[in-house]
Amino acid sequence: MSEDGGSHLLGEDMQMRLVEGGPVDYTFRTDKPVEYVAVANEANGILGYLWACDADDAAGWEGRLAAGAIAMNGSRYWYGRLREAKTRGLQPSLALAELSTDTEGGWSGHLVPGSRAIAASVSELREKARDGWEPPSPAPAPRGRGR
Repeated sequence: MSEDGGSHLLGEDMQMRLVEGGPVDYTFRTDKPVEYVAVANEANGILGYLWACDADDAAGWEGRLAAGAIAMNGSRYWYGRLREAKTRGLQPSLALAELSTDTEGGWSGHLVPGSRAIAASVSELREKARDGWEPPSPAPAPRGRGR
């Protein structure tokens, strides 16, 4: 901080720039059809779907809303596995094929054998991930004193 309480960095160029050697990821967006596989664990059933599109070098995760926080937490594990596959130069569909052999299970889940399918788009898969989700009921009004 400078003497007047302001930061000495306010005059610096703070633009984000890609740097060589940083993390490598598949693209997270595509408007093309995607291959996908279901991910499940024993306690919660289907947690979400891993998807891939070779045409756009894209891959990602769509968590099932009905699985809640467990699906969100599992996404970290699966994004990490996708990053490892990308670092090794695998096409997205080959990454899905390799991950299909993951029988480790646990809270992050495992790929469900025989669940590989195709969706017309990530949006269609996102709708599938919404199936079974119910918005929470409104919380009851707090009770005041004297009631």
